[in-house]
Amino acid sequence: MVRVTDIIGGHIGISADDGQRVYSKIEQFIRNRSPIVVSFESITTLVPSFLNTAIGQLYGIYEESVINDNLIIEGMSREDLALLQHVREHAKRYYANREGYDLAWAMNDKRKSRAIGRCSADDERF
Repeated sequence: MVRVTDIIGGHIGISADDGQRVYSKIEQFIRNRSPIVVSFESITTLVPSFLNTAIGQLYGIYEESVINDNLIIEGMSREDLALLQHVREHAKRYYANREGYDLAWAMNDKRKSRAIGRCSADDERF
């Protein structure tokens, strides 16, 4: 069993860096097709960015069935389980069409930059 609190050294799962440490541990087991129990017992706060990094990115490398067969989650509250389910569903959609999502985000960023540029130019006239 892997305890998240032991990996991150605390009870709050909010940083992507901590999520990456959890991911690295989980991925070793998944890569070898060895079941791993990940305990979230005593974790008081979880945010999507932590779970995206810790678990969501597995879906970019492994088939869902491999993850489901080898990853066992324990000690999560009902609310955190719902958040994890949302993260998993989003990761599956993203990795199924990664190029499309990345292109859409890039286009959105471009539009935002142009809009900010127009606002800045307008502001300079005053």
